[in-house]
Amino acid sequence: MKRILAPALCATALTLLALPASAADTEYTRIHMEIEVDRPAEAVWDRVGGYCDIGEWLNVPCEVTTGDGGIGTVRVIAGRVIEFMVAETELSYGYAQPAVEGQFYDHYHGFMEARPVDENRSRILYTLVLDQSNLEDEAARQADVERRRTMFENALQTMKELAEAE
Repeated sequence: MKRILAPALCATALTLLALPASAADTEYTRIHMEIEVDRPAEAVWDRVGGYCDIGEWLNVPCEVTTGDGGIGTVRVIAGRVIEFMVAETELSYGYAQPAVEGQFYDHYHGFMEARPVDENRSRILYTLVLDQSNLEDEAARQADVERRRTMFENALQTMKELAEAE
């Protein structure tokens, strides 16, 4: 039996074949971290879930440059890192970093959530996703993951301390 590919399928296949090699060579990694907090999720989020609260838990300046704190809001961290909110729920938000002309674009995204465990305890979850294909080898990729994990696990510990002090 002879089959004929639908025009849309053919167009998709041709598009994929035309992609530059770098698109096929991405090396995405996911870094998931979490910490338990002895406070209800709503109280935790009220204390550490503001979009520029990152400045307090990383001990760096943070400024909202555009927006009202919801989806589409832009923050600048430490005067150089630009991030815009791309998702939001009552107890979470997600953000991305835009491409910077002349620099490798790692598609960096972050997601933070306060998740209830029970009525008196919660977990703060923080997940990063990024492309590491610009790094030379597995050792460099692992070192990058460990550097980021250390920074954000320290931030999670600070968030826990701030939330539990209330």
